[in-house]
Order: sequence, then structure tokens, then C-alpha cells
Amino acid sequence: MKREIRTSEGAPPVGAYSQGLVVGDFLYTSGMGPLDPETGEVVGADVAAQTHRTMRNLGAVLAAEGLTFDDVVKATVHLQNLKEDFAAYNEVYKSYFNAPYPVRTTVGSDLKDILVEIDFVAYKGR
Repeated sequence: MKREIRTSEGAPPVGAYSQGLVVGDFLYTSGMGPLDPETGEVVGADVAAQTHRTMRNLGAVLAAEGLTFDDVVKATVHLQNLKEDFAAYNEVYKSYFNAPYPVRTTVGSDLKDILVEIDFVAYKGR
């Protein structure tokens, strides 16, 4: 059984998908980008600013289920400019977590009008 998570504090879906789904003891988020929750507009001109907004959007979905970044076990990250932006993105990303960090896959992708997109898997069975 799956249950949808939706919050106005995170980026609104721009297609046929849920912000998050709870399945068993896990929360799966959609891939989120740097969209302002109120306007739906892209926030930030560089990857650092866009990563902060993206992480706040993901944090809102986690919080809607009573979770934090400490509950994240897996992240998948897409960067528009992998080689150029990895260091700046990584500095922002790691500031949201404590060790041990989640496992992570980071790839270069052709993103539509954004520099970063991230999705999480979080474990709620503590």
C-alpha cells in the first residue's frame, strides 16, 4: 500500500507525479528542483543557490512525514553541468547532513531550465 505526501511548503508538481510516496517504512520523493513553492518559478542563478532551494523543497516533504535529513538513506542527483558545478553543489548538499551521509549517485543530465534535481529515499522505521 502506498500513501501520497503533499505539502505546500515544497515545490509543486509540474506534471503527473506526487511530491512523495510512503511505502512501508520508506518515503520516496520525486525529483525536485529549485522551484519556489509559492510561485513555481526557478530560484537562483547558480548551482549553489539552486541546490539550497532544492534541499529546502525536499526538506519540506520530509517534514510533512515527520522526518529530517538524518532519515535520508539514498539520494540521486542530476547536475546540468557535472564537471563545472560538482564542487559548489557538493558544499551545499553536505551542509544539510550529518555523518554517516546517505548513499548517493550523482550524474550529469540534460535538465530543463534548471541546474540541479535531487530525489531521496528516507527510512522512517526508527
